[in-house]
Amino acid sequence: MLPIMSGCLFLVRRALADDAVKEITIQGVTRRYILHVPEKYKPGSESNLVVMLHGGGGNGRNAEQMSGFRERSDRDGFLVVYPYGTNRLFDEKLLTWNAGNCCGAALDQKVDDVTFLRQLILFIKNQYNVKKVYVTGMSNGGMMTYRMACESADIIDGIAPVAGALNVPACNPARPLDVIIFHGREDKHVLYEGGEPQVKADSHARVDRSVGFAETFWQKRNGCRDRKAVKAGKVERVSYTCDAGKLTIISIDDEGHTWPGGAKGFFGADTPTQEISATDAMLQFWK
Repeated sequence: MLPIMSGCLFLVRRALADDAVKEITIQGVTRRYILHVPEKYKPGSESNLVVMLHGGGGNGRNAEQMSGFRERSDRDGFLVVYPYGTNRLFDEKLLTWNAGNCCGAALDQKVDDVTFLRQLILFIKNQYNVKKVYVTGMSNGGMMTYRMACESADIIDGIAPVAGALNVPACNPARPLDVIIFHGREDKHVLYEGGEPQVKADSHARVDRSVGFAETFWQKRNGCRDRKAVKAGKVERVSYTCDAGKLTIISIDDEGHTWPGGAKGFFGADTPTQEISATDAMLQFWK
């Protein structure tokens, strides 16, 4: 368990591209992140914060390039932070999150990623006038997004898991959230219908829950009814009328393990559809 923020030491590690990779060290436990503050941001002005979690094997820079949040941040004026997962060595390769049953060294070492992300969010809120906090992530980062919703709904306002699964054994969100889910129907890494991955990038045995499971969970938690499905091309959008929070599920035919509308996470990754931009769709949904 990581200690509270009062023991934190914040350092700039090194500059990469336009934003710096920063370190947060809490009683000997050092973690990294990138924070992008748009040029149009005026000190003291109110802004939302997007937390973008990279996939397994990625890092904050990779997530930044894949999602395109930086350009939207500059356009719309919100803050975006790209936290880094962990590995057995303190470098920037093959990083993972402890999302409950996945993945890598973070799972093996029982890394307390929930506390890290909570403290990072609270630190940023202490420095900037943050109105609302939204968490999103890809793959293992999508799984971690679900876990944050289950365990940190008290400090976040919405989530947008992409190609992830709600695998946390016991999920008890403190309050309803605005939830938008993205998933390709031909995803072989995290199956749309749930089950064991057909393509394994992690050594741990794992059975993922389905997109339908997550839909039903949030339908009940948010008090949703009147399910409405609209299909355009290969993109199906399911939306609900809810008592609290919002719920939308976007499913894409013939789509693999991708960030829709974004860039490939690495050279050999599935090619994302350009029929829809997950980044733009979630920002519009939260708006």
